[in-house]
Amino acid sequence: MRESLLTSLRKLRLSGLAGSLEIRFQEAAGNKLSHEQFLELILQDELLIRQERLIERRIKQAGFRELKSLEDFDWQFNSSIKKKQVYDFASCRFIRQVNDILLLGPPGTGKSHIVQAIGYQAIKSGHTVRYRSIFDLVRDFMQDEALGQTDKVLAKYLKPDLLIIDDMGMKQLPRNSSEYLFEVIMRRYEVRSTIMTSNRPLEDWGKLLGDTPSATAILDRFLHHAEIVQITGRSYRLKSGSARKSKTDSSKSEK
Repeated sequence: MRESLLTSLRKLRLSGLAGSLEIRFQEAAGNKLSHEQFLELILQDELLIRQERLIERRIKQAGFRELKSLEDFDWQFNSSIKKKQVYDFASCRFIRQVNDILLLGPPGTGKSHIVQAIGYQAIKSGHTVRYRSIFDLVRDFMQDEALGQTDKVLAKYLKPDLLIIDDMGMKQLPRNSSEYLFEVIMRRYEVRSTIMTSNRPLEDWGKLLGDTPSATAILDRFLHHAEIVQITGRSYRLKSGSARKSKTDSSKSEK
């Protein structure tokens, strides 16, 4: 391939096309492709590379704690989790309908895995996503408030098609947390979709936020178009830990 052609492709930022062009030349010659067929192939190569890079950028921007998929989830461990329902969420229909989701259940029952997997699927479906724990959310607002940039951080929470707020109820939240969360929920209400997870019942949110009226206002808006998923059962992490301990004890007894 001529260097001048590669240079032109780089200048046009057609790196996907440049990477596969030599193979496509050989394919075109071997199969006697028409000019139109050849052009369609190389444009598909470029579009595919751009789509892959877009997904990579959006995954990075989402800020997932871990990149999870539904295929990796242990559906056999907890029968209270309805696989069909979760896969329906992963279809992103709730995002298109601007609905919300709340997952309630004890720690370790798979809530974080599920919501991050839904977020990952949403990105692959063309949506923008932001994942933050409730503590990250509060910290973001507190830091930007100290710098006088509250509007800037708020915009980051309002823009994504899907906002995932994880770990509500892990511990008491700092003062003003209710104000930050209320602002986000109120501004996204009936405009963008939000998923939240919590290991504490809804009646405890007033204590967690240190402001019962604000908690009531938050839930009033959030639950209006939300589907509540109640997850029960024991912790998967504790089960895994027990299994490892049993295996270790068994190995010791054999020695």
